[in-house]
Amino acid sequence: MHVCGDGSNRRRRVEVLSQRVSLSRSYEALEYARTLGVVVATNIIADPGWDEEHFRKVREWALSVPEIVNVSINTPYPGTENFLSTGDTLSTRDYRLFDIQHAVLPTKMPLRKFYEELVKTQQVLNMKHLGVGVLRETAGLATKLLLKGQTNFVRMLFKFNSVFNAERLFADHQSPVK
Repeated sequence: MHVCGDGSNRRRRVEVLSQRVSLSRSYEALEYARTLGVVVATNIIADPGWDEEHFRKVREWALSVPEIVNVSINTPYPGTENFLSTGDTLSTRDYRLFDIQHAVLPTKMPLRKFYEELVKTQQVLNMKHLGVGVLRETAGLATKLLLKGQTNFVRMLFKFNSVFNAERLFADHQSPVK
């Protein structure tokens, strides 16, 4: 489909190209994958319009399923359909922040609060899949790696808070562009 030079056709074009799958079909596909023994990793894309209740529901759902669940932020990269439909509402053009971990569209909640909810959600998911319980289950692997001098796996389990940090994410927005 052709896009008008003035962008007046942007929304319609994106809606035509974006095929949506219903939630029930997604659950059906997930259940089918389980019956085949396929391990599925689900990535949920947090929308800047989410509020505390939406994050709470995501945490609740993620804990209720056995699959690995990850949360990243809707990031409209230049040249994508997402950018064509939302690029005129960007809250920043600092491309260092276009990394699926920073909000580059206006958030419904104050930005700091949005990051607090995001990190809280990521912490819940981290504890589900990468916490001490998993370390117990993989103690043999961890021991073998440590005996070989390979410490990355074990260190990663305890570095979460230094990587996913709401204050740090917020501060990145205040950092001057060089």
